[in-house]
Amino acid sequence: MIDTHCHVFCEYFDDIPSLLLDIKKNGIDKIIVNGTDMKSNLEVLKLVKEYDCIYGAIGFHPTELLEFDSECLKWLEEHINDEKIIALGEIGLDYHYDNTDKNKQINVFRKQLEIASKYKKPVIVHSRDAMKDTYDILSEFELRGSIHCFSGSLEMATRFIKLGFYIGIGGVSTYKNAKNIVDVIKNIPLEYILLETDSPYLTPEPLRGQINTPTNVVIIAKRISQIKNVLFEDVVNITTLNATSLFDFL
Repeated sequence: MIDTHCHVFCEYFDDIPSLLLDIKKNGIDKIIVNGTDMKSNLEVLKLVKEYDCIYGAIGFHPTELLEFDSECLKWLEEHINDEKIIALGEIGLDYHYDNTDKNKQINVFRKQLEIASKYKKPVIVHSRDAMKDTYDILSEFELRGSIHCFSGSLEMATRFIKLGFYIGIGGVSTYKNAKNIVDVIKNIPLEYILLETDSPYLTPEPLRGQINTPTNVVIIAKRISQIKNVLFEDVVNITTLNATSLFDFL
C-alpha cells in the first residue's frame, strides 16, 4: 500500500524510525510526505534523503501564506526536481475561514500550478469550501494529480476525474456522518481512487482521538472494500497501481 498524503514531521512524531518500521510491518511500502510552508518543505527535503520509503511533495498550503513571497516561488523552482520530490503539494484553496484572502490564495495557487506545468509534475490539491473555484482554475491547466481529502459531490468527483485527477480517500470515509464521501466511493471506479491518511490529522474510526499515522491506511482500504463490496486485496492492488501510474517513484 501507499499513503499518498501525510505529514510525518518531527513536530508530530517523536520517533520517526520506529514509526517507519511499524509502517513497513503493516504492508505500507511508500508514503508521500507533503509540505505546507517553508519550514515543513525543508523538512521534506531532509526526510526523503534519510528514509527509503519516504517520498516528498513540496508546496505552500492556502492557509499558510502569511510569510509567502516571490522568494518562495523561486525556492520551489530550485527544488521541484530534487531527487524523490515527486509532486507539488499541498497546494490549493481554502475558504473555510471568514478572514480568508481569496484573491491571494487564487494567485498563489495559479503560480504554483504554473511551476507544476513547467516541470511536468503532478499536483496534490487541497480544496475546502472552494470546490468550484478549484475546478475552474485546474481546468486552465493540463495537469494530473490528486484531490486530497475529497469533500465534494459525486458530480464534482466525476468532473475532476475527467480533468485527469484521482480522488484521495482518507479517514473521513469511516465517520458516521460521511454520507457524501461514501456516495462518491460507491459510484466511482477503484481505478480513480488513492489511499491517504493525512497523518497526524483525520484519524479514522475506531481510533478517533488518537494521533493518526500512515499505518491506518489499512483501515481506510478496508473501509473502501466494505463500501464497494470488493476484496480488500483488490483495493490494495488497484490503488497502488493508481499511485505508481501518477507518481514517479523511481
